Amino acid sequence: MDHTSKHSLNTTPVPVRRRVWPVGQILLLLPALLLLLLFFVLPNLDVVRVGLFDPDFTLEHVAKITSTRTYLSVFGNTIQISLVVAVLGALIGYPVAYFINSRPRAIQMKLLLLILVPLWMSVLIRSYSWMVLLGRDGVLNAALMWLSVTEAPVRLLYTSGAVYLAMLQILLPVQIIASYSAMTEIDMTLVRAAQTCGASAVQAMRRVFIPLSMEGTVTGVALVFMLSMGFFITPALVGSRKDLMLGNLVMQHVQQLNWGLAAAIALLMLLATLVVVVLIKAAGRYLTRWMV
Repeated sequence: MDHTSKHSLNTTPVPVRRRVWPVGQILLLLPALLLLLLFFVLPNLDVVRVGLFDPDFTLEHVAKITSTRTYLSVFGNTIQISLVVAVLGALIGYPVAYFINSRPRAIQMKLLLLILVPLWMSVLIRSYSWMVLLGRDGVLNAALMWLSVTEAPVRLLYTSGAVYLAMLQILLPVQIIASYSAMTEIDMTLVRAAQTCGASAVQAMRRVFIPLSMEGTVTGVALVFMLSMGFFITPALVGSRKDLMLGNLVMQHVQQLNWGLAAAIALLMLLATLVVVVLIKAAGRYLTRWMV
């Protein structure tokens, strides 16, 4: 090949590849995007409008919340209850998910059904069930007296412990399902490879299995925390006045047609939830790196 032919070959224009937009995939996403816009974006924008515009821009409602001791107490109580329920859910739900994942496939499906059935039941019904169990003449007090643990009924209902217990029972299936879903994606040959390379069963579990399942577990913690932040039926039924949560305050102000203050509380609740969820995700990443 002579010099002329090489020059001719090198100067051949390279065809420009035109970017093709996946129109079909975009069209498939449109219904989901429309639902997200109608039922999430627009309602939240309306909450911002009602909470910060009355009718002009004002921070009056936010200032009232941040300067009133009762509101701040309920705000802190809500975050505390939600965090405790989320952490306890992870500590209890992870071993349960691991047990389910370690069973044969047919048994896994039966165990998952036992987890899902309570999840499908109404929160109101499950909260009333705890009132029956924890009441003065309830099943638990009757059992304690029958076992001679106590001679008279003890106060179990309308306490902080009842709120934690009921919310944990209601939200625990969410954590179990999230952890279980992450565990099913783990390639167990990696765990066996670690043991083949000299790691003990505990080391393989701590440095391989748990880090690989951490993302799903942290997602479950974030989900449980977000759902807990919006609870209001359960604390109202099984808790005392000092166990009120932000959802109860929102409900009270809506019933009084105090829309501006209710929207401001909901707005602050949304912002607090976003901040804590980001911190939970960051803590999960740090914990994963520390284990590996």
